Amino acid sequence: MDNINLEELKRLLIAAADRVIGHRDELTKADQAIGDGDHGVAMERGFAAARQAVATKPAQTVGDVFRNAGLAVLAQSGGASGAVFGTFFIGAGKPLSQSSLNASGYAAALIAGLDAVQARGKAKPGDKTMVDALSAAIAAVADAPRQDLRALAVTAAAGARTGSNATKDMIASTGKAKTLGARSLGHVDPGSITLCLVLEAWAEALGSMSVRQHDRTETDSPIH
Repeated sequence: MDNINLEELKRLLIAAADRVIGHRDELTKADQAIGDGDHGVAMERGFAAARQAVATKPAQTVGDVFRNAGLAVLAQSGGASGAVFGTFFIGAGKPLSQSSLNASGYAAALIAGLDAVQARGKAKPGDKTMVDALSAAIAAVADAPRQDLRALAVTAAAGARTGSNATKDMIASTGKAKTLGARSLGHVDPGSITLCLVLEAWAEALGSMSVRQHDRTETDSPIH
């Protein structure tokens, strides 16, 4: 799969929203261990709004689609997690002024999203935040050989999950979990789990699209 159009991109973001909403209880439980327990509800609220915005608001470019999602998360999630994920989506869309998304655009979106999040919150790898998952996703993509869009998304999702799991062995140095000190050890950062859910949903949705594209090609091929 070389690229997707705007309607297909919208389906990717809707799939991610559905995935996050469906994991509300997991995110709540993860946040109860090292935070105030509201991450799951905040993400459910924000991603439900993002789903609606992506489906209904006009968009001329890939960046518009991401921005619509990000603004909705910012407006409806509330709190630090809403600011982080809203900023991520808005930042991810900034370098994408075209009407389709390919592998290089996907990689650029991840990098721009990370830059935006770090500029806003100052978190860095090792601080036990979603930055650990996102930076690991970017590193995995950078280390991979040239891949098409679907393969790149799979690589990014796997990298993010590795980065998220690594937060279990970190001591939080930012956010509400910072007050726990060493007691934050042994728990995975909830924001990093949310980032994994988003990237995994994208990878799976692209896989489904790739299968459908292949089936259409096979159907349209002349019989010899």
